[in-house]
Amino acid sequence: MVNYIGDHAVVLGGSIAGSLAARMLSDAYREVTIIERDEVTGVSGPRRAIPQGHHIHALLARGKQILDEVFPGFTDELVSIGVPVGDFGTSLSWYFNGEMIRKTETGLTCVAAGRPLLEDRIRRRIGALPNVTIRERTDVIGLVASADRRRIVGARVQSRDEGGVEEVLEADLVVDTTGRGSRTPRWLEELGYPRVEEEQVKMDLTYTTCDFRGPLPYDPIGDDIALIPVATPAIPRGAIFARLPDRYAVSLTGVLGDRPPTDHKGFLAYVESLPVPEIHKAVRDAEPLGPAMSFHFPASIRRHYERLSSQPDGLLVMGDAACIFNPVYGQGMTVAAIESLVLRQHLEQGEPQPRAFFRDLSKVIDGPWDMSAGADLGFPGVQGRRTMKVRMGNAYIPRLQAAAATDDGTLSNAFLRAAGLVDPPTALMRPWVISRVLRAK
Repeated sequence: MVNYIGDHAVVLGGSIAGSLAARMLSDAYREVTIIERDEVTGVSGPRRAIPQGHHIHALLARGKQILDEVFPGFTDELVSIGVPVGDFGTSLSWYFNGEMIRKTETGLTCVAAGRPLLEDRIRRRIGALPNVTIRERTDVIGLVASADRRRIVGARVQSRDEGGVEEVLEADLVVDTTGRGSRTPRWLEELGYPRVEEEQVKMDLTYTTCDFRGPLPYDPIGDDIALIPVATPAIPRGAIFARLPDRYAVSLTGVLGDRPPTDHKGFLAYVESLPVPEIHKAVRDAEPLGPAMSFHFPASIRRHYERLSSQPDGLLVMGDAACIFNPVYGQGMTVAAIESLVLRQHLEQGEPQPRAFFRDLSKVIDGPWDMSAGADLGFPGVQGRRTMKVRMGNAYIPRLQAAAATDDGTLSNAFLRAAGLVDPPTALMRPWVISRVLRAK
């Protein structure tokens, strides 16, 4: 017999963060309801609410480990439907300032599924849980608070179907995973709570993706997964050229107003400007599967709920609603998976206490935020707070990456374990790592 801690939990948003939150809540509440504005049943392509869904998404090594733990056999399922899988250190070719770091076996698995396919497969697992209901085509109107406003007791929702009326879903716990557009900060202020402090790093990013039909006239990837020239202050144009289950894709990145074009001629000209000429050679004569799609990302945003002096019980925030990472680093889905483990830990102790939950959530966000926001602040024109730690990191990490191009693979392994969120960023400051970096020619 299951010892539930409550009757009903409501998750606002059916993204990967929302689905993983629902998975953890299903063990603790008799009923879990996911509110999703889009139609999602049977949908395996990009959704209107996820405009970035057209672009390449990365599931980092730690994210893959968590999905296999939460959904046993998940990676095997993806492999069975043709998803490319390989080692992060050998199946991906990583370039920094035009130099490829040494390939090496890391034991960390890369899954090249793309976001829509991952969402679909996760949603199928969630849909099989007997106490989880997904309410599609439903808008979230607001939160419902107790008379004294000290607790959130539900959410106001409305069906998007014709004739839909506003209704109240009573809940013991509400979890906001509505992403960048989360209205929780505004709703809390309307209830009399302090403003949620925000930290922004403004990089004015645009990324443009075009899919190509395989096989390619020239294929530099082969059985591997991707070539990744990473944008750096010295060479600010970057890209991901990847082999996906049913196509090849090139996602181009431009920062500080540099916008990769969507017209095919302009797109190819931008590809030709990359420091890895093999990418242009591969796609210049390839057949595009459709027009290129652009997505503008003005800033990374971290909402510091852990700093609130007061907050209501019965309300948690996760995923992009808590912290929006620069998508170039592929951290969002994996951080959402890590956050779901924090939720599970707190549910095992009883009803989650928001102050303690947000404190622990902040700890797991710290490392990824320091890595991605810190790297962006290495570009002189990017706006944000440059602490001494950021300045030291931006002096040290490029030296490590340069050393990894000539090292025996040990530095590549250390770097990729940190980039894959398996090891904390501080692992790159271990004495033996620093020693190798300083000895490199």
